[in-house]
Amino acid sequence: MEVRTILWPTDLSKNSIKAAKHVSSLALKYQAKVVVLYVGVDLLSYFRAYGDPSKDQLEHFQSWELKQAKKHLETVCAQELKACPNIEVKLVQGDAASEILKTIKEAKADMVVLTSHGRGQEDLDQKSADFGSVAKKVMANSPAPVHLVNPYTK
Repeated sequence: MEVRTILWPTDLSKNSIKAAKHVSSLALKYQAKVVVLYVGVDLLSYFRAYGDPSKDQLEHFQSWELKQAKKHLETVCAQELKACPNIEVKLVQGDAASEILKTIKEAKADMVVLTSHGRGQEDLDQKSADFGSVAKKVMANSPAPVHLVNPYTK
């Protein structure tokens, strides 16, 4: 199997960062490019039970979120992926699983590395933990092999 491009979707949670060691190791082994993907929440698509904030307010918050994510990703890449030969950071907004699957095709990823649980799953009882919903959708629909990392293993 030839691996030229590895996609690492991360939501910047403690769990998702645990995949960085795997990403770094695989990228070095294959001398592969790493595409780091962050998918921000698309607030425009959410139902708002307490009234509608203006579109400008939502867009401003979404823009702020992506700027903050970019700063955090730069730090994570510098610390966790410093040995990787080639890194591209991509920030988008939308449904996480859909955006990951779309990016697999666009980046022509040969492999995807992600954790079985990300944001919102960090306090889950690991003995009863099933895959997270994003991981399930990606694994079921990915045209590329998926390397799934259990964030609860040491």
